[in-house]
Amino acid sequence: MEYIIRELKESEYSLLEDFLYEAIFIPDGVEPPPRDIIKKDELQVYIRDFGKLPDDICLVAETGGKVVGAVWTRIMHDYGNIDDRTPSFAISLYKEYRGHGIGTRLMREMIGRLRERGYEQASLAVQKANYAVKMYKNVGFETIDENEEEYIMRIRLKEE
Repeated sequence: MEYIIRELKESEYSLLEDFLYEAIFIPDGVEPPPRDIIKKDELQVYIRDFGKLPDDICLVAETGGKVVGAVWTRIMHDYGNIDDRTPSFAISLYKEYRGHGIGTRLMREMIGRLRERGYEQASLAVQKANYAVKMYKNVGFETIDENEEEYIMRIRLKEE
């Protein structure tokens, strides 16, 4: 599958609502939540006023003129928050584009951007049952904390 990775255009910021919904992990056999779940404050932290903060970065995968995936980071008090200097990751792809290496490439590209900007580390939270855990480990994330449902993971961006 041919695709390009590029920055999200300001005119496309509304796509983040779709990708936020797509980022919700739904285990097999579980009914997806209603779409308006993304209006909850604990989820809006990922996209509200995106682009207005200096740490907001978003890359998208595009194929055939259609944006099919997005990875974005911002410093926020989300599930994977470590501190006020560490950007947290969010990533999702439309289901039919998963399993083609697009997510891995998006993650690697974003990790490179964060390194260029001088961040020391980045973090994310992921449900333990999520198939993406393996991909996060493969790109360099390590588990630093966990609870019953989730891993809190971190990647170091600077050599120690």
